[in-house]
Amino acid sequence: MGGLRCVDGSYLSVTPLPCADSVGVPYEVTLELRRDGAPYGVVGERCGWFLSRLAAEVARARAGRAGGPCRWPDPDDRFPEGEPEAELFSFRYRSRSGVVGGGELRCHVRTLPVWTPRAGAGRGAAGRWRVTRRALVEAWGGERVGLRAVLTSGELAAFLDGLVGEVEECLTAAGRPRGGRGNIAGRLPGKAADTASMAQTGPEGGDNCV
Repeated sequence: MGGLRCVDGSYLSVTPLPCADSVGVPYEVTLELRRDGAPYGVVGERCGWFLSRLAAEVARARAGRAGGPCRWPDPDDRFPEGEPEAELFSFRYRSRSGVVGGGELRCHVRTLPVWTPRAGAGRGAAGRWRVTRRALVEAWGGERVGLRAVLTSGELAAFLDGLVGEVEECLTAAGRPRGGRGNIAGRLPGKAADTASMAQTGPEGGDNCV
């Protein structure tokens, strides 16, 4: 079970749960959210494919292979290219009738200035501003109480890699043959790799989460 330590000190757990088709065959996942062990929400119907593609995009960005010149010398500031403050994903539960509820999990990139004091200098000494990029992972439960975690691209990559691994284990345990973590994107249905966000359809759309 993966998760993130939030800025308020609470722990957000994110656990994949298998989704089955109309004949009971597991083929994708949804995400169960818990705050300090207590139920917090269920989001991201059919999001495993998208998470796998995003994990690969973050890895390419950190390695400087995202395409075009690399503008950020520190790998921890590198994220998939897009708008300066791009949204990487937005998962929520929404029924076919359009009713939204049950929580939300989203991630967007922000450019943040950080004051860095000169090494060995005391308080009030000269320093400099350094511009960084961070991923803000935000979650809301059914009561609309928000959580936030601030991550470097390395921390986001570790979170996504762990989550993708759990997706594989979840589907394997539920009866779907393992195809290797790198093959999730080819095996699971979903949107194109450059999709920035996903509005998920819940069980009323014809799928069952078990």
